[in-house]
Amino acid sequence: MSFDSTEQMVLTLGTHDEALRFIEASYPEVNFHVRGNELSITGPDTDVPLIMRLLGELRGLVGRNVAVTPAVLERLVVMMKDQAVESPSDVLTHNILSSRGRTIRPKTVNQKSYVDAIDRNTIVFGIGPAGTGKTYLAMAKAVQALQHKEVNRIILTRPAVEAGERLGFLPGTLSDKIDPYLRPLYDALHDMMDPESIPRLMAAGTIEVAPLAYMRGRTLNDAFIILDEAQNTTPEQMKMFLTRLGFGSKMVVTGDVTQVDLPSGASSGLRVVADILEGIEDVNFSTLDASDVVRHRLVSDIVTAYSNWDDAKRRRAQHAGPGRSRQEGRA
Repeated sequence: MSFDSTEQMVLTLGTHDEALRFIEASYPEVNFHVRGNELSITGPDTDVPLIMRLLGELRGLVGRNVAVTPAVLERLVVMMKDQAVESPSDVLTHNILSSRGRTIRPKTVNQKSYVDAIDRNTIVFGIGPAGTGKTYLAMAKAVQALQHKEVNRIILTRPAVEAGERLGFLPGTLSDKIDPYLRPLYDALHDMMDPESIPRLMAAGTIEVAPLAYMRGRTLNDAFIILDEAQNTTPEQMKMFLTRLGFGSKMVVTGDVTQVDLPSGASSGLRVVADILEGIEDVNFSTLDASDVVRHRLVSDIVTAYSNWDDAKRRRAQHAGPGRSRQEGRA
């Protein structure tokens, strides 16, 4: 592989060949040799084309002024090994929002598909485990839509199911008691907007953060509406929320069907809505998984471990059969 200049080569491979060493660790059977602006690669026929493509993607990122960090390298290698059809460099340079000195963009192919689905559809469901960027990317799209005057306001809501009867034991007014359950939405807003402008926008009604119960009886026009933690809605609450949609509005519903906090025996509206709305035009279901986790590396491992544990428990229950399960219950 040839580079146009020594500078381009250094930016692509790293000042101290950090990127090259990372690739060597990821593909241990491949050998690299550098001479001038030339990089020769030898190894298994299955690996060499992938590495050539990977280096091409790195060169593309450098050309778009994206810093090649260890996190970026890790994402690129994962996408390459998954044989993603979409160019990883296109995913990692898809800017949604620039705020406070940082740019918010998708970091995986599934996240890019999710963001694209929000652009194309009126109602989008983002379903996946913690740390996959479901709510954060939806918030970024909401702020982008407001800045581009595509909507007049942002409405953020989530059920306060976790509170239950304990809500009355918290100090302060009803607003004070509900506030802790809405705090993650406030935190995301502060990442994306000037914190001093948020109280002013909330006072004017341009941004509204409220519990799901406050949505009943309303019609929400010209708004970008996000329902977070939707796994904690009942089917009736989900229907109530979705039918608030007004003209010129867009809805994004996010949740994790593996973390339902509803009382025992209550059905999750997020678990059944896909069957109910299947085939309806302009409604999209985007699924994210452990490979899309963008928090600490251990979060992805934890999500995968719990998923494997749940699968194993389900298989054991099926193998045991109802008779054995009842006997174990009596024991």
